[in-house]
Amino acid sequence: MSAKNGRKLGFWMCSALVVGNMIGSGIFLLPASLAPYGLNSVIAWGFTATGAMIIALIFATLGRAFPTACGPYDYTRIAFGEMAGFIVAWGYWISIWVGNAAIATGSVSYLSALFPEIGAQPTSAIVTIAAVWLLTGVNMLGARTAGGVQVVATVLKILPLLAIAGLGVYLFATGNVALSQESRVPTTFSIDAITAAAALTLWGLLGLESASVPGGKVQDPERTIPRATLLGTAITAVVYVLACTSVLLLIPAATLAQSQAPFADVAAMFWGAGAGKWIALFAAISGLGALNGWILLQGELPYQMARQNVFPRLFAQESRRQAPVASLCISSALLTVLILMNSAKSLVEVFSFIVLLATAATLTLYLMCALAVLKLLKTGALPASSGKLRWLALAGVVGALYSLWAIYGAGLSTDAKQCGGQLICWAPMLSNPAILNFVLLALGVPVFYLMRRSKASAAATAV
Repeated sequence: MSAKNGRKLGFWMCSALVVGNMIGSGIFLLPASLAPYGLNSVIAWGFTATGAMIIALIFATLGRAFPTACGPYDYTRIAFGEMAGFIVAWGYWISIWVGNAAIATGSVSYLSALFPEIGAQPTSAIVTIAAVWLLTGVNMLGARTAGGVQVVATVLKILPLLAIAGLGVYLFATGNVALSQESRVPTTFSIDAITAAAALTLWGLLGLESASVPGGKVQDPERTIPRATLLGTAITAVVYVLACTSVLLLIPAATLAQSQAPFADVAAMFWGAGAGKWIALFAAISGLGALNGWILLQGELPYQMARQNVFPRLFAQESRRQAPVASLCISSALLTVLILMNSAKSLVEVFSFIVLLATAATLTLYLMCALAVLKLLKTGALPASSGKLRWLALAGVVGALYSLWAIYGAGLSTDAKQCGGQLICWAPMLSNPAILNFVLLALGVPVFYLMRRSKASAAATAV
């Protein structure tokens, strides 16, 4: 191997990057959000894991065909034109800063296990906003987390999940009575409950699209990136399913729905209060580390798009340290407004709503990339052998249908007040994440035309 190749990323490093990108703080609070759905969430995990693998296959295929492309933006632009590409980029940016609200909320929720006084509103909202702006300030200074720190942060993310997943497997293998109390969990199955739970479970697997690494940084990118993406997604899905199902079966549903730190509660049940606090500490540190990285991305994405004249030039302003200060401040300001809008709700309620909104926005991106595969196959821009063509076309169709199904699930609610006593219903328009997602996407349309008009004026002036 040459020295040049030795500096490139290999298969296992790429796989680790996939897992590290997908695991954030959100998963640590997810069991509480899934509690109202009971065992429906276990079935939902199966659908979600399958759907995520299909979406991963789509991204792997597009990444192999267009190794120098700028991810989902370019995939959609190549297939459907400039406006579609812009809306995807706009939606992805929205999903990042909306998702950061969920990461921040999840981190503060686990801190409340160590400091109970911050578990109630409005204190939790104040602490969440403080964490957001503290890490925004770090990024404005141009600080970068070293690779070794990132490895440690990834280990801290995985340790609590592996501990609880291992506990669940051990209890199941030994026939422990703790897992046999089915009365703990609602057992009424319904398509709507599975659909709604699937939208929540997908949150834990978001980020697989960010694993597309430019081909020049990876050894044998045509083989390494697709294999690493699929393996990383599979590993994360297995760990999530085992860990979340263990929590679901060990804590009564009514108690779980009110838990601010589900994994810490399980650890405390079996290993003592001290172990629960360690789990909570690891989860909080993990979440804050992930929040720092995603705040960096919420600033860098519009900054890079503005430099290409796709986003308004305001986002391209940078500091002396070459940090995208305007982009960071605008994104964090929007994030703050979102947190304040939900400050009257409990941490679990805030987390659930924000997760569904961010998931719906990202699902729109997945939908467009699945449709892009079909369009590019039809036009011949995505070459494939006859046998492979059928499988790619099937993946595109299933990926698109899965994305639409999950977007619909994001709009379902289990709120008793909203549903008039029913177990599950379609949420009201003003508080429906699926509808609000399309409203936010629609706001990008006038921005696109303003940007196109601005570029046309600039071109005319240059002539």
